[in-house]
Parts: sequence; structure tokens; C-alpha cells
Amino acid sequence: MSTKKKILIICPNPEGFAPGQRLKYEQYFEHWRNNNMEVVVKPFISVSFQKIIYKKGFLVQKILFTLLGYYNRIALLFTLRRYDLSYIFLNVTPFGSTLFEWLYCTLSKRIIYDIDDLVFLKPKSEVNRITFLLKSRLKPVFLMKRAHHVITCTPFLDQYVRHYNQNTTDISSTINTDVYLPENTYEQKTTLTLGWSGSHSTSKYLNLLKPILIELKKTHHFKLLVIGDANFEMDGVNLESRAWKEVEEVEQLQRIDIGLYPLPLDDEWVMGKSGLKALQYMSLGIPTIATAVGANFRVIEDNKDGLLVTTNEQWLEKLKLLIDNAALRKEIGQNARIKVVDHYSVKANQNKYWDIINKVLNQ
Repeated sequence: MSTKKKILIICPNPEGFAPGQRLKYEQYFEHWRNNNMEVVVKPFISVSFQKIIYKKGFLVQKILFTLLGYYNRIALLFTLRRYDLSYIFLNVTPFGSTLFEWLYCTLSKRIIYDIDDLVFLKPKSEVNRITFLLKSRLKPVFLMKRAHHVITCTPFLDQYVRHYNQNTTDISSTINTDVYLPENTYEQKTTLTLGWSGSHSTSKYLNLLKPILIELKKTHHFKLLVIGDANFEMDGVNLESRAWKEVEEVEQLQRIDIGLYPLPLDDEWVMGKSGLKALQYMSLGIPTIATAVGANFRVIEDNKDGLLVTTNEQWLEKLKLLIDNAALRKEIGQNARIKVVDHYSVKANQNKYWDIINKVLNQ
């Protein structure tokens, strides 16, 4: 019987909280464990810290939890050689120089680096402004250079990483299609639900649609469901805003008749987006309208399994088209489900991760 290999997951957030983790590598832990791999997860942020980190205030608690995170990272240094592989997602520590990244790369036997979004651009946080000043762009580039293999999530990001490391694999965020099951009946209801899912940091993009939805309201009845930002407001629109809860995530998404994925066309940050929101909608058979930018061109084939738009006029036109046409919603929604199952599901991608792990372990 072969000896069980040990993989250490070094990540910012505790397991089950962050979409960038939940809908990427975390979904494959079961497959790895079933293949004789021991998986140990060591986040920088504790569950208690996670509950307050994106809330305003709590400055003293945030400082103490941060210091605890650094203490735990120091303690972990003395155990790195016990693991056959260190799998680093985004960074080892959130602030300062690359000292901790250097130490972890030096002491680990092998490194896989998983990068999500264009984190080296330092997007500004509206909640934790001080942390923006403390974060370093050097950490991601350092880890790109030192890793035995880098996992990216968009063609744009993959091309960027190849300036520093030729051993890369572009794997989009993926969906567990055994959990995400369609329930859409595509009925021609009096009031359809337009839906958006995300977080407090990305809900600003939904405001791009405010003039469009105000105009749409003049001719069509609809409800806007916002999942992930309970404080989101949009005057003049029939709105329901809900906090994200893992236990009800799929159930809430299933309420959506038409999925919305607006993004700015002139923001380099969005080029690192993997199209996750669209994939979540599509996996549930929800017809989706998305901004024609970045990875959305890969995720959506226009007019077949989704609709791609660029202008306000196109947004309004396509929204009216889908609201008025149940048969079209059904056709696009069902094609979308097939696309996700075939190309963006956990089952379709689990061997990609496993092959990378084995390749690195055998180097």
C-alpha cells in the first residue's frame, strides 16, 4: 500500500467562507482524500475573525486577530517539512514584505501557488482602508516565481503569470453540479425575479444597472434580488437584499429567473474575474446577461447559453427580450446548464488538479 502524502493548504480564509476558495480548490478536497492524500488547512483568518473582518469598526479586535494570525504563521514554520506539498492560495500573510513567503518557500518541500483575481493590483477596500496601505503587490509575483506550478483562473491572468513562470494551468472557478440543481420552470409570471449574487465589495458593480432598471420599470414588472450584501440599496426599484448564508445559497439562487452580471469595461481588475457569478446562474439553468468583457467571453457563447452586452441600450433590450419570452429563457437556461456540466463542473475538472499535484510531487 502506498504511503499517504500530506498536503498543507495555506490560505487567507477559513474553509467554507470565501467564494474564491469554496468554488475553487476547496471543492476537490474530498477527491484528494479519496486518493490517499491527507489534507490539512491552515487559514490566516480564524472563524471568529471572519465574522467581523468585513464589518466597520472592531479595530482593536481586528488588530488582535491579525497578530494571532502572524503568531500562527510563525508556529507553522516549524512543521512545514512534515508536508510533501504546500498549496498556497493568494499569500502566506496579508501585509508587509515577502519575508514570510520567502520563509515558506524555502522551508517547504514543494509549492503550488493558486492565484485568484488580479491581486497584485491592490484593489481598495471600502471597509478596511488601512489594510489597503499595508498590502504589498510583491507577494503574488514572488510566489509566482518560486512555485513549482501556478494555478490561474482566466486567460488574462495566465498570460501575466507566464512572464514569471512557464509552469501554469488555467482552471476556472468550478461548480458542484450535484449540489447546484436547476428548479427553474421558466413560467411566464407577472413579476419575474432579476438576480445578482456577490459580496459587499462587488455590489458596487450592480449600481451600473440602476438607470437601466429604472427605465425597465416603466414597461415591465420585476423584482431585484441581491444576495451577499444585505445593506445594498437602489432607490426606485422593487428590491430584496439578503446576506449570504452557505446553507441557503443554492436555494436563494434558485429563486432567480434572470441572472445579472454587470462589470465595468474600463477597469483592469475585472480581467482577473473568472466569470463565477455567471457560472453559478448557468449551472442552475438560469438565463444570464453579462457584460462582454474578460473571461465572460469564454464562459458564455452569446445568444446560445447566455447573452453578452456592452451598452446600456443593449442591457435594456436583452432584459426586455428575456422577460417577454419564456421559451427563450428556457432554451438559453438549458444550454447554460449543459455548458457548465461539460466544462465547468467539479467532475469535469477534478483530474486537472490531481494531475498538477502528482506532477509537482514527482518533480
